[in-house]
Amino acid sequence: MPAELTSRPFTLEEARRAGVTRSALRGKMWRRLGTELYIARDAHEDPWQLLRAWHRLLPAGTTFAGGTAAWLLGLATDALNPIEVAVPSESGVRARPGLCARRCDLSADEVGAVRGLPATMLPRTLLDLCSWRAPVEALVVIDMAIRSGLTDNLALWRHGHSVSGRPGSARLRALARVAAPAESPMETRLRWLLHEAGLPRPQVQTDLRDGTGRFLGRADLYYPASRLAIEFDGGQHRESLVADDRRQNALITAGYQVLRFTTADLRGRPQVITAQVRAALGPRARIQTRGIEPVGASEWIQTRGIEAEAAG
Repeated sequence: MPAELTSRPFTLEEARRAGVTRSALRGKMWRRLGTELYIARDAHEDPWQLLRAWHRLLPAGTTFAGGTAAWLLGLATDALNPIEVAVPSESGVRARPGLCARRCDLSADEVGAVRGLPATMLPRTLLDLCSWRAPVEALVVIDMAIRSGLTDNLALWRHGHSVSGRPGSARLRALARVAAPAESPMETRLRWLLHEAGLPRPQVQTDLRDGTGRFLGRADLYYPASRLAIEFDGGQHRESLVADDRRQNALITAGYQVLRFTTADLRGRPQVITAQVRAALGPRARIQTRGIEPVGASEWIQTRGIEAEAAG
């Protein structure tokens, strides 16, 4: 086994230069990662090394995009399943196992380099995700970007407006209205479920206090008019069950309503979630317009209270 092939992914051409034939690569010592891309069976599969191997394999002008670009930019997306790239319109690159290739022409200001790998910049990455993914999955990544401090609602809306007419632009403007710094993808999906049910927009990650001002906890989602706190219980809830129960008791004693939901609820009983939230909100649960149809600049600005900033 040539030493240069033992520690990182390699292309078929690199294997041939090291004296390993295609037929030999079918043996038990090697593992196929994609078309003409291999790794030693016992080697650690590092995402950075794998993306560098794909970069060496693909022709010039190929740019990492979509979820792969989002990962390169520091967001907690799946970089590898599949690896997403943008290729020039005239490119002969085609999708293959492990690789999703889309033809689109990128301008110079839409492409940057991350540790030597070409990737779409954040505005273009989020625009593509709005075009390529379901609205809620695009919102998951947008929420990540806002929480990470890489962008904000107004910047997203402005970019969507600046590229008006391009695929994903209307959705980006619309999602800018509902994006928030959620702590997890499942919190985003829970908020989206309430949005699609026409329920009022909750606050996100709100500190809750008792009558003396003592901090009781932070609500994932919160409706202040109804004093309704909504919590998403992820896998970590099992490890913190006692503390969570004590916190819930303190909130109820202080006059808050508390609803808790899990991944199983979101996937298997979404209608129960919306019904329970609507009942807890009572008469305040006015029905809002469903969907994510884009709105005009003045309406969005007024809803966010940033008229002066947007005017600039």
